[in-house]
Amino acid sequence: MADNTGFSSVNYVKGKNVEFYKVLRQRVNGYFKEKNISRHANAAMVFKTICMVSLYIIPFVLILTLNIESWAVIGLWTLMGIGMAGCGLSVMHDANHGAYSKNPAVNSFIGKILIILAGNPANWRIQHNVLHHTYTNVTNYDEDIAPPPAILRFSPHTKRYKIHRFQHFYAYFFYGLMTITWFINKDYSQAMRYKKLDLLKTQGLTFKKHLRNIIVNKVVYAAIFIALPFWLSPASWYVTLSGYLLMQFLCGFILGIVFQPAHVVPTSTYPLPDKSGDIEADWAVSQMYNTANFAHESRLFSWYVGGLNYQVEHHLFPNICHIHYRKLSKIVKSTAEEFEVPYHSYATFMGALKEHTKMLYDLGNKDVAPAIH
Repeated sequence: MADNTGFSSVNYVKGKNVEFYKVLRQRVNGYFKEKNISRHANAAMVFKTICMVSLYIIPFVLILTLNIESWAVIGLWTLMGIGMAGCGLSVMHDANHGAYSKNPAVNSFIGKILIILAGNPANWRIQHNVLHHTYTNVTNYDEDIAPPPAILRFSPHTKRYKIHRFQHFYAYFFYGLMTITWFINKDYSQAMRYKKLDLLKTQGLTFKKHLRNIIVNKVVYAAIFIALPFWLSPASWYVTLSGYLLMQFLCGFILGIVFQPAHVVPTSTYPLPDKSGDIEADWAVSQMYNTANFAHESRLFSWYVGGLNYQVEHHLFPNICHIHYRKLSKIVKSTAEEFEVPYHSYATFMGALKEHTKMLYDLGNKDVAPAIH
């Protein structure tokens, strides 16, 4: 990605279909103008926000206040895990993209929900907005395809180890550890790395201020969501600990199985920059090759995952609230067909997971070299 002096960017060199994104943006802008509606959240989105936050907070309050001493309290921790993932997928995600509201202060406030999910908003925006969305599936730039290399291999351009032969069996377990690692170590390691890459300036932060924010946030989170249950819940300490770990694992697992099938699939091309740092592709066209949708017909599923089954639309228009993606998908698909640009979509969620598992197998057992456009 870069040396210790700062971030070295990649340039997308205009290739085929350079008019695709220009025309698509005109049509999407025309849709909002014709309908006379906002690109941001509406009443339905506000209702969803209340639902997701309630699904996370109400079970927590009940854990602290109800006289439940048995393992039955695990059910409440399970609901918290589902709500925790829902807050991340459906609420915090839009806000930290600046898509929830046209008011930056509202986005900032709602984006801070990530703090009570054990994460850090500034780190998330760098990893997700600055790196993942700009350099989707570009090895050494997109951190979403950079898991611990001794455990998982998500890119054909990284070293393959013997253990990777079995990753299609064990990868899903490690997805479940995603959010607990945010709390334990990832935020600190990312802060150090982003300092070296000089990326903290994208968030208007100095390293000292950023580190202080992380520490304060972790202390507040631990006091509320770890210390309070051990102190106030009548359940035994081992039941409380089991419940908390289950909540974290369930949330991480849900996030993993929603995000990974959108990019780590056989249709992805994993573009590589040349020695000059250029990728011979238009940015938007590269997004189309390296992103996949799934389960368009499932309204309830789409509602829960924050429209992230419409990953193509999200990557092309991350600053538009996800509640619009279903209708925008028709415009995107027809425009892609017109310009002969691929529009990858799996009919079902299970179908997407099957293809993701297949890709995990291929990456673990072969030096896969996908077709480069």
